[in-house]
Amino acid sequence: MVPDHDDSDSDAQLIRSVDDAAAFTPLVERHSSALHGYFARRVPASADDLLAETWLQAFATRRTFDTSRGSARAWLFGVARNVLAGYLRRAGREVTSPAPAASDPWQAVDQRLDAAALAPALHRALADLPIGERELILLVTWEHLTPTEAAAVVGIPAGTARSRLHRARSRLRERLAQPRPARRHMTVTGDLA
Repeated sequence: MVPDHDDSDSDAQLIRSVDDAAAFTPLVERHSSALHGYFARRVPASADDLLAETWLQAFATRRTFDTSRGSARAWLFGVARNVLAGYLRRAGREVTSPAPAASDPWQAVDQRLDAAALAPALHRALADLPIGERELILLVTWEHLTPTEAAAVVGIPAGTARSRLHRARSRLRERLAQPRPARRHMTVTGDLA
């Protein structure tokens, strides 16, 4: 869920004026779910630890928040992105394809729409995107950031982000439109027969 404008204003005020950890609680309550989802879709096994590290860093660097550079939500995702990048550097690896989380709410949608057959192709197509384009498209689609907020997270101009998003979407469409091998014949049994 994307916060409304009033939440963004109060978030900014919380970040700028907070002097003790307890006063940071409303911000944590409001954004933890979205930030945890960001980590869970990239490195599911470490999501809890990375979320905790994000909140520690956000509190420690709260004085660097600048409303002229974007919303509090975008700033928090920027902190999360930096935490993830540090984790991946320490682990000596890069996440090439977002791993589906076991409790991902989109799985139910995938099953209803029979998107499971398309999921492997989508993961491959995402993995083939340059990392900058992939990160932008995931921030916009999964994390519900605006292109301008996503641009602030990755540290590029908004126009550049929109251009890269367009290019990434075009590449994904082309890749997913390519003919796929014929499916094996499936026999309907049980209640479906």
